[in-house]
Amino acid sequence: MKKTSISFGLVNIPVEINPIIKNNDIAFNQLHKKCLSRIRYVKYCPHCKKEVKQTDIIRGYEYKNDQYVTLTNEEFNNLKSEDEKIIEIIGFVNLSEIDPIYFEKSYIIRTSTKSKAFSLFKEALLKTKKVALAKTVIGTKFYYVTIRLMDNSLIMNNLYFDEEVVIPDEVADAKFTKKELDLAVQLINSLKVKFKPEEYVDEYQEKIKEVLKQKEEGKAVKKPKAKNTKNIKDLMTALELSLKNVS
Repeated sequence: MKKTSISFGLVNIPVEINPIIKNNDIAFNQLHKKCLSRIRYVKYCPHCKKEVKQTDIIRGYEYKNDQYVTLTNEEFNNLKSEDEKIIEIIGFVNLSEIDPIYFEKSYIIRTSTKSKAFSLFKEALLKTKKVALAKTVIGTKFYYVTIRLMDNSLIMNNLYFDEEVVIPDEVADAKFTKKELDLAVQLINSLKVKFKPEEYVDEYQEKIKEVLKQKEEGKAVKKPKAKNTKNIKDLMTALELSLKNVS
């Protein structure tokens, strides 16, 4: 949890932000294959030939080979102005203007006590159907963020900078017939669904859980059978058969 505030014109709204995404991957420890003992990671200085404590480690930028300029945590903190420590709104946009590729991490914004300004801000976002665009610092990194209303909750998303989004050039489009396009559109329409995130389960993690359970019970783990998929090279045939399978 991080306590901060939203700066909205001359209005200041005290808030706290919490990450809302958690990693559901099953955690594994690294063991020595021979004795199954836990592997220990040692931070070692080859120059001093000794193990180094975390408190004795600083960050360095290599500007020439083996030559560094260093920054302490205090120097990093001094780079943050008081304005950057808050969530400063710089404008409002339509959510549709922001491509999902720019969204990084999600947070929920809350207040610890009832706040007229907080409630008013939420209602104003609802009425205008806009998303707030703001800037702030989280940890040691500067971010632009969006603040939007979702089911009466304020959700904040970090945005990647444009220079961080690297999309390679596409290969030139291949030609296709109108009939192939019509079949592809028909196939898409036949596979339309409602997005219900609660229905989508991490199938790979479920398989890992099942394997771990089998091994705990001393059972042999069998390799799952591969799906029998046909490799159809002719695009028209593949489209026609796909439509038959979903109809």
